[in-house]
Amino acid sequence: MSDAIRIREADERDRDFILSLTPRFVSFELPKGRSKPQVQAAIHADIEHAWQESAPGDHFFVAEDRAARPTGFLHVQVQRDFFSGARACHVSDLAVAPGYDGRGIGAVLLAHAEAWAVAHRCWLLTLSVFPANSRAQALYTRAGFVPDLLRMSKSLKK
Repeated sequence: MSDAIRIREADERDRDFILSLTPRFVSFELPKGRSKPQVQAAIHADIEHAWQESAPGDHFFVAEDRAARPTGFLHVQVQRDFFSGARACHVSDLAVAPGYDGRGIGAVLLAHAEAWAVAHRCWLLTLSVFPANSRAQALYTRAGFVPDLLRMSKSLKK
C-alpha cells in the first residue's frame, strides 16, 4: 500500500486529525514514573503549541491514501546539533492512524522526513523513541537509524 500514499504539507483542516493521534504515543508500556495521561497530555500540548506558533523551524506533513483520507502525520523540526552546531532535523512526532498499521505508512513518512531534511541542508536526522516502543524502534532500525545518545532518568518521587 505504501505506493498509494501521498505526503503533503499539513494545513488547518488537518489540525484535529493530527491531535487525534496523540494516544498513539502512549500505546505501549512507558518507563517507570511516566503516566500515560501525563505523557499524552504533554505531547498533545507540544503539538498544539508548535501548530499555533507556526515557528519557521516546525513543519507538519500528512500522509493520505488514494481516497485522500489522512493515514498519518509527521512533525519535523529544524534545529542545531548540540555537539557540532551543524544544521540538523529532528523527527519530533510521527504517528500512523489506527487501522493503518503495517501498511508501510510509517516508513513512507520517515523516508519523507529524510528526503526533506536532505533538501533543507540538514546534516543529521534525529528522533527519540521510548524503550518499550519496539514497533517504532524496528522501523527506525530498518531505516538506518542507530543509537546516538541514551537519555536516562530516575524518578525522585517517593
